[in-house]
Amino acid sequence: MLFSEIPGHEDTKRRLREMADGNKLPHALMLEGQEGIGKFALIRAFAQYINCTGRMPGDTDSCGNCPSCHHYASMTHIDTLWIYPVVKLEKMKTPPTSDDFHDEWMDYLDGRIYMDMSQWTDIFDKKNAVPTIYVTESDSLIRKLSFASHTSRYKIVLWWLPERMNVETANKLLKIIEEPYQDTIFLMTANNPAQILPTVYSRVQRIKVTPYPETEVAQILTSRYALPIQDAEEIARLSHGSMSSAIGTISVNKRKARMFEMFKQLMRLAYQRNVIELRQWAADLAATGREQQLEFYSYAVRLIRENFVKNFAIDSLVYMDQEEWKFGNNFSRFICERNVEQLAGVFNSAITDIAANGNGKIINLDVALKVIVLLIPPKS
Repeated sequence: MLFSEIPGHEDTKRRLREMADGNKLPHALMLEGQEGIGKFALIRAFAQYINCTGRMPGDTDSCGNCPSCHHYASMTHIDTLWIYPVVKLEKMKTPPTSDDFHDEWMDYLDGRIYMDMSQWTDIFDKKNAVPTIYVTESDSLIRKLSFASHTSRYKIVLWWLPERMNVETANKLLKIIEEPYQDTIFLMTANNPAQILPTVYSRVQRIKVTPYPETEVAQILTSRYALPIQDAEEIARLSHGSMSSAIGTISVNKRKARMFEMFKQLMRLAYQRNVIELRQWAADLAATGREQQLEFYSYAVRLIRENFVKNFAIDSLVYMDQEEWKFGNNFSRFICERNVEQLAGVFNSAITDIAANGNGKIINLDVALKVIVLLIPPKS
């Protein structure tokens, strides 16, 4: 990871470079700040900068070409260790360490600048999972650090979210954090430093990383994600300076756009009583999978109710975006007191049936046929 790959944070980058260039590296450094602003990418770039062998005086980044940089680019540097919270799965007899999820971690980090705990948690496929740094991690780390560095001046521990340590782990690692081996540097990032054991927190040097300004979030969204400036500015206002939040909103908006198209298609085909194409619509929706079908029907319930409220001509009570509003200008006339609850009931029943692993094609076609019956043409 190069500093140049990470948008913004120029002041933090400068402070990190000055530490390395002035040979004033702390034994333990923590970047703290809200989630999704690039803190972990910054310490990855910093580790590469420290161990880069091709960097010349005056350079503001790693060379990117020396053997060390190549190893960092492939995330295979032998003198760089990773610590991150993991989950104890049912098949595991003892609490896991980071090494038990090495492949998943490498896949997660590949091309990633902004960390997102919810996305990392999803890889464990365990309901209500709470990723933790277990005491077994401390035993593993102490053993690894007892060996001298192989190819670099420093062994560097890249540590994501030390606040996820339990008390037993923190107490066991306290001494090695306070008095590490001379060739060892701990680089940490924390979202909630107040949750770190005070005896550990007081022994690390800390840099506060500030959220991105709205203008910078919008600029990143337009330049890197090809978002129209108006959409980028709207998302930036809601992101509170977190790029992972902004990127997540893009993903949500794309899913929402697909659901909106499916909803419009359902209503138009039902109005036309086009059963043949509704069969295909039912199959297409089923092909998206159980979770997306559940999400679609929840979305459909909301749109039905918003279009019903729209008929009262009190705009402040209607929560629809521009495209939904435009569609509702014609569609809302079909939703009235005689069918609004019945339509919502059809969609809610579909949610129940699909959640119970019912056949999606059959359920979706049944929904479509009921919508044909329930759509009420507006009075002329």
